Amino acid sequence: MEQLIGQPDTAGAQADLIKDGTQDSFINDVIEASRSVPVLVDFWADWCGPCKQLAPVLEKVVRAAKGKVRLVKVDIEANRALAAQLAQVGLPLQSIPLVAAFWKGQILDVFQGALPESGVKKFVETVLKASGGGTLPATERLQEADTALETGRPDVAAEMYSSVIGEEEENPRAWGGLVRAMLALDDEESAAAALADVPEKITNAPDVAGARAALELKREGRQAAEAMEGIQARLAANPEDFEARCELATALNAAGRREEAAAELLHVIRADRGWKEGAARQQLLRFFEAWGHDDPDTLAARRRLSSLLFS
Repeated sequence: MEQLIGQPDTAGAQADLIKDGTQDSFINDVIEASRSVPVLVDFWADWCGPCKQLAPVLEKVVRAAKGKVRLVKVDIEANRALAAQLAQVGLPLQSIPLVAAFWKGQILDVFQGALPESGVKKFVETVLKASGGGTLPATERLQEADTALETGRPDVAAEMYSSVIGEEEENPRAWGGLVRAMLALDDEESAAAALADVPEKITNAPDVAGARAALELKREGRQAAEAMEGIQARLAANPEDFEARCELATALNAAGRREEAAAELLHVIRADRGWKEGAARQQLLRFFEAWGHDDPDTLAARRRLSSLLFS
């Protein structure tokens, strides 16, 4: 790649985050710049519809990266000599849009086609990881927010999730986290308001669906807790009152006693898995969704459920 058209220009070392590239500036804007930070090169043409769809998405993700990557846009029709030379080193420029990530003067990775924002983010994350640049700033904040929520600081977590939403309105992980933080603060009204504000495009994303289930279960659990004395009396009179056991499970879950909550539902499933068309199993699956499918409590209860269903 060192023999590409053009000569290095040290005066341009502080290139803009996003800029148009030419065959004369390519060495400086891409090859030299990539020695300190990954550079994405967007190869496009004015006649290419998908290129025009991809361009604003690329720019948005690069700006959100806050300097961890740069973007150079190259019109292959206006820079045919450069395109021809790059094609000789293996870039499939016959099919655009094509985005190539350069690092240390070499091509690190490529993708073709108009990827959605999530796909572009994933590509950039892969490039950053491969180049030792960590993760995108929003991803770092989400990780910090998750830690804050897990360590009993829901107010801090809520602020961080909100800051991510301010930059990435369609980030389902941030919306789901915000709802869960509101629930941890016992603010069901704000949690419901946040869910109402979730962009329609991501309303069924797993993170959002899980947070919605958590809110529904918290409401149901509060109601069950208020009726706890009656529930316990019903079970004392009839230990096989499955309806009462399901209500007790909901109350226990709302109180954070997940293992006990799962045990009540598993008792019902063990005794009569077809009761009310599998109502106990469905409730347990709602718990899993609310807890998170990778949560240790979910994994433990799922193993117990599997042993019952497949024994």
